[in-house]
Amino acid sequence: MAEQRLRINEIFFSIQGESTWAGRPCAFVRLTGCDLRCSWCDTEYAFHEGRPMTVEDAAAQLLGYGCDLAEVTGGEPLLQPAVHQLIARLLDAGMTVLVETSGASDVSTLDPRAIKVMDLKCPGSGEAARNLWSNLEHLTARDEVKFVIADRADYEWARDAMRRHGLAARVNAVLMSCAFGRLEPALLAGWILADRLAVRMQLQMHKHIWAPDARGV
Repeated sequence: MAEQRLRINEIFFSIQGESTWAGRPCAFVRLTGCDLRCSWCDTEYAFHEGRPMTVEDAAAQLLGYGCDLAEVTGGEPLLQPAVHQLIARLLDAGMTVLVETSGASDVSTLDPRAIKVMDLKCPGSGEAARNLWSNLEHLTARDEVKFVIADRADYEWARDAMRRHGLAARVNAVLMSCAFGRLEPALLAGWILADRLAVRMQLQMHKHIWAPDARGV
């Protein structure tokens, strides 16, 4: 059987900037390719740039950082079937694996040991119609749901979706982020406080440690 291969944009070791794992050292692998074009996307370079790697070579590089936390991201990592072999390889080696995925990709086939961090697209992204709502049935109390908020309309949409689907009780955390450079954090904080929302606000820590457009961090 031919060895499984992936098209990988970058592999790097950094501080986790988002989710409930923010602040932890983390080994990252960013896969090439995405089927969405969100208006606020900050990784457009991952749409096409990348190099082929075998699953084993990618896993060896990630394990070589000596870290027990890994994130598989993109682009959209679930577009490449071989990603499942990579995730299993890292899990089998004892790593905690976060999978950063959009709400448009089917998460039902993910290894149940992995932690899904699923980004439901708000209207301001231009891709809200692509959300696959059946994904919510495959989320567990270990998983996390993220909303990127560009304006008040996005916030209200996310708030209502969260309440309608009982997300706070369904997953480990509901995350709300400002679309970087498009929404002042104090506004989002104020809206969350006014509505007493059971969410975790996040500020993409890595963009405050390094330049917002830096790669490999």
